[in-house]
Amino acid sequence: MISPMVPRPFRVRSRRKETADTFTLVLEPADDGPFPAFAPGQFHMLYAHGCGEAAISISGDPDDHQTVVHTIRAVGTVTQALGRLRRGDTLGLRGPYGRGWNIESAEGDDIVVVAGGIGLAPLRPAMHRLVDRRDRYGQVSACIGARTPEDRLYAAEAEAWAARGRIAVRTTVDHAGPGWTGPVGVVTDQLSRIRFAPRRTTALVCGPEIMMRVAVSALRRAGVPDARILLSMERNMRCAIGHCGHCQLGPHFVCADGPVFRLPDVARWMDVAQL
Repeated sequence: MISPMVPRPFRVRSRRKETADTFTLVLEPADDGPFPAFAPGQFHMLYAHGCGEAAISISGDPDDHQTVVHTIRAVGTVTQALGRLRRGDTLGLRGPYGRGWNIESAEGDDIVVVAGGIGLAPLRPAMHRLVDRRDRYGQVSACIGARTPEDRLYAAEAEAWAARGRIAVRTTVDHAGPGWTGPVGVVTDQLSRIRFAPRRTTALVCGPEIMMRVAVSALRRAGVPDARILLSMERNMRCAIGHCGHCQLGPHFVCADGPVFRLPDVARWMDVAQL
């Protein structure tokens, strides 16, 4: 039996720059092992040779069984090393790990997606599923926030979600630039501009923790039940199997029990400083 701590070799098929500090890697297996099927919201541990590994949410299509896609922000030694990889280079990958969005249980509901910054990357697989299975859901809306127009992730793809998937997509920025004619302000302001039936709505939220707290407050005011609010609590995960303890959140290990949680499971821990 192969240890869950041993990474498999994967090869970079392509690399795309998304923003000034964010890039997307499309990976393919470099061995003969099985393809690592995943659920929306799960993550991989990516190992940069000579540097170490980092937990990175999967941002590709869960129905694509040929490649694995990760959108990564270069903020530390490992992610910067991953950012230097080019087509044909190899890295280590293990996983997938964690509990995802489980949007299958929300079939028949209205869906509200709230994403801030790089938080759209862990939500992208769920968006793929919602578009591909659009008729299984009621109203589907996505409120997307970015610092500036240049910091938007998947801007062209978001337009395709709206057109192909009959999804209401509202994108706002904190600071407008020349040529920007869209909304300016915090992403949660857009919740009042979309249609959904609160008592039968499932909300998927991912972004900076302050944004998630504000989003929770806005969703509660709109009447969405706590049990229908799902949050991705991504943190500093080092082992991915609940062994090292670095990602402990109250009684939970984010890597093993999450990273997606129902609000009632984590509400009391969200406002505890440095937990």
